[in-house]
Amino acid sequence: MFQKILIANRGEIALRVLRACKELGIQTVVVHSTADSDAMHVRLADESVCIGPPPSRESYLNIHQIVAACEITGADAVHPGYGFLSENAKFADILAAHNITFIGPSGDHIRIMGDKIEAKRTAKRLGIPVVPGSDGAISDDKEAKRVAAEIGYPVIIKASAGGGGRGMKVAHTEADLEVALQTAKSEAGAAFGDDAVYIEKYLEKPRHIEVQVFGDGAGRGVHFGERDCSLQRRHQKVWEEANSPALNAEERSRIGDICAKAIADLGYSGAGTIEFLYENGEFYFIEMNTRLQVEHPVTEAITGIDLVHEQIRVASGGGLSVRQEDIKFTGHAIECRINAEDPRTFTPSPGTITHFHTPGGLGIRVDSGVYSGYKIPPYYDSLIGKLIVHGRNRVECMMRLRRALDEFVVDGIKTTLPLFRDLVGNPDIANGDYDIHWLEKYLAKGE
Repeated sequence: MFQKILIANRGEIALRVLRACKELGIQTVVVHSTADSDAMHVRLADESVCIGPPPSRESYLNIHQIVAACEITGADAVHPGYGFLSENAKFADILAAHNITFIGPSGDHIRIMGDKIEAKRTAKRLGIPVVPGSDGAISDDKEAKRVAAEIGYPVIIKASAGGGGRGMKVAHTEADLEVALQTAKSEAGAAFGDDAVYIEKYLEKPRHIEVQVFGDGAGRGVHFGERDCSLQRRHQKVWEEANSPALNAEERSRIGDICAKAIADLGYSGAGTIEFLYENGEFYFIEMNTRLQVEHPVTEAITGIDLVHEQIRVASGGGLSVRQEDIKFTGHAIECRINAEDPRTFTPSPGTITHFHTPGGLGIRVDSGVYSGYKIPPYYDSLIGKLIVHGRNRVECMMRLRRALDEFVVDGIKTTLPLFRDLVGNPDIANGDYDIHWLEKYLAKGE
C-alpha cells in the first residue's frame, strides 16, 4: 500500500479522496492555488503545497509544479480526482517516468478513450454496441453526405477530441449538414486544437446510461451497475440515479456483463465509466471516461463499496477486492449537483457563504468542501456540493430527497437548490419518465 498520496485536485473531490486516504492510514498531501489557501481539504491534509496563482493553467494544470510537489513531499502516488489532469495521458506518463504511481489507467488507455473515434473503434472491437455512424473522421462534405444518407437523418456531428457539448452539432436534413459540419469543425479546432469530427445517428429521445467498471490491469474486470444521468443541461449532468428507472434486471445484467468483459479484455486498470445512449431497449456506446465520476457516490450508496478505496487498492497492486458475484445492489440512490449558480439563468454566483447547513438523517450524504464564511473563488467550476440520498426503493428515496432539500441551507450566494425543489415535485421526475432533452425543454418553458 502507498505511504503518501498527493491529491492533485480541489473542492469536494479533493476532500473525498483525502477522507478515503485517512481511512486507509495513508498520509496525504494536497496542492492548491493561492485562491484555495483557506479550502477545507487544505486545512485537513497532513501537508499542503501551494503550486501557483488562481488560473488553472498556472496551478492545477501545471504538471511541472505537481511533480515537484511530489518530489518535495515524498509522495509515492497521485490521485487526480476528476477534471483537471485526471484524463491527461502525458501527466500519467510523466509520473511513471518519475516512479510515481498515477491512480488511474495507463497513459495508453487514456489516449485510446480520449480520442472519440479511436474509442468507438475499440468499443466495437470489444463487443460493446455502438451508435451507427462513420468509421473515422469525416474528411469533407461529400463523405459527410454519404454517411448521413446511409444511417439516415437526423445525424449529430461530434468533435473527436471533444467533450462537454463543444464541437457538437445536429443536422436534421442534408441542407443543414454543410453548415453543421463546418461549425462543428470550427468549434472543435478552437476548443481542443483538433478539428477532426465524426458523424453518428442522432437519437430523438434517448436516456443517458453509464456503467461503472473496474479492471485490475491483469485481465479481471467487474461492473458496479449503471447510473441514469439523463437530466442534463447543455450536455452537463445535473441529477443522477442508480439504478436507472428505465432498465429492468435483464437489461442491467446484460449491459453490465458486456462492459465488464470488455474491460477485462482491454487489460484496463482502475475505475472507468462506459457511457451509452439508450432508446427502445438498445444501448449505443458514446464514450468512456477513464477516471472517477462526479456521480460515483450513488453507486457507492447502492453497493456499499467505497470506489476510492478500490482505486487505491488496484493502483497499489492489490487487485480487486470483490468478484462480480460479491457485488449486490440494494435500494435506490439519487445525487443532485449543487452549483453556485442562479437556478434559472445558471449565471455563476461566486461570493461568500454566510450560512451553510446540510441535511442529515438516515440515507443522507453531502459531499462538499465549503463552510459558513467560505469565499467561493470565481476561477473554477461552480460545483459547491453534492446531495446524495439513498432509500430502500425509488419512492422512499424521492420522499427522503424532498425532505433533505427542504433542510439544505446556503445563504450569501445563489444556488441551484430551488431547481431541485421544483424537480422533486414534478410528475415526470416522480415517474422516472424523462430523457436527455427533458430538462432543457422544462427550463425553456419557464415552469
